[in-house]
Amino acid sequence: MTVENSEIQTTPDVPAHWLGNYLPMWIGQAVSLLGSGLVQFALVWYMTEKTGSATVLAMATFVALLPSVILGPFAGALVDRLNRKAIMIISDTAVALATFALVVLFHLGIAQIWHIYVALFVRSLCGSFQYPAMQASTSLMVPREHFARLGGINQAMNGVITIVSPPLGALLMSVMTMQAVLAIDLVTAAIAISLLALFVRVPQPPRSQTAEALTPARVLADVRNGLKYAVGWSGLFKLMVMASLINMLASPAFSLLPLMVTKIYGKGAAEVAWLESALGLGIVAGGLLLGLWGGFKRKTATTLTGLIGMGVGITVLGLTDRNTYLLAVGMMGLVGLMNALANGALGAIMQTKIPPEMQGRIFTVIGSLASAASPLGMLLAAPVAEKLGIRAWYLIAGIFCAAMGVYGFLKRDVYTLDDQEPGGKLAAVTAAAEELA
Repeated sequence: MTVENSEIQTTPDVPAHWLGNYLPMWIGQAVSLLGSGLVQFALVWYMTEKTGSATVLAMATFVALLPSVILGPFAGALVDRLNRKAIMIISDTAVALATFALVVLFHLGIAQIWHIYVALFVRSLCGSFQYPAMQASTSLMVPREHFARLGGINQAMNGVITIVSPPLGALLMSVMTMQAVLAIDLVTAAIAISLLALFVRVPQPPRSQTAEALTPARVLADVRNGLKYAVGWSGLFKLMVMASLINMLASPAFSLLPLMVTKIYGKGAAEVAWLESALGLGIVAGGLLLGLWGGFKRKTATTLTGLIGMGVGITVLGLTDRNTYLLAVGMMGLVGLMNALANGALGAIMQTKIPPEMQGRIFTVIGSLASAASPLGMLLAAPVAEKLGIRAWYLIAGIFCAAMGVYGFLKRDVYTLDDQEPGGKLAAVTAAAEELA
């Protein structure tokens, strides 16, 4: 699909009983994410205890990021062209098989670090298909007036899982074998797959090229058209670039948090945990707030306000010291709350404005940019923190994040995204009103 022929209805009519169809998929996803969180904690802790090597952990992070960075847009093109329900089921099944292989290897006592790398790669590769397939399907299964609220609820769910997974994983590892903990992921995956397969109807987006054969050339053309579409829509493209730049600066700030606690606050692991818990609680609070409130009438205003609030919180964090630790805890809560508002509303904008048959590609392009930005930010943050101090990076990241929010309010093509038709053209009603004004 090209930019020129993209002006179609972005959200077809959703049946009145949409909740009964969507809820089983949402419950299955929540259960599966909890299982994945437990596995993630267990594997990281195992590698930490087994090797004590920062290089090993860095390599694990790199392996997990690689598929989304390199293969994301191609996965998105396939998501837009193939059956999305089948993609989600196959992806969840493949993840379960990778976990089952680790269960067997640990049971036999022959598990190696490289086995974990392979499993992490497979899990990330499948996630490159599964997540955009579900996100793109949501816009066809849920009435558009509920997109922002659903985004808030999803943010709250992710926050709860972020809070619960580490302590629950630690508890389970203290009373169960490694293979038994990993096997929990098999149970949660089975629940998610069963609910999706038996109780959910996932509609397909309309396509004008359904008769075309799926070939490598066709997939490459779809990727090119998706990129052309995103770049050609100035407001959407600027928002994507803003999100990537903020991720590049903010992600290292949270990676540096343990050093901030030990070197600036003069405290230990318990205080790191309190800060991380405050972030998670803030995400839950922000998600619930957005779920109940729905955000401002203009979704871009909610997203941009969230960015400014995040920037303020991160900046104040950079000004705290050992005497203002409690203020730092409060700012972490603020950052989490504002992050939930920004991300929840941003997801609603994307689902509302991007045509359903292109959402897989656009969502994976955004994911690829964000994934690539994180390690680049770490490369920049390390020398800055060494030369200017850890707090300097927080100040840089916070001020830039707030500035991006202000920039979005000032740029008409970004701020008016709610009023734009697919492709970036202002809706006729809005354009007429502006002419009269």
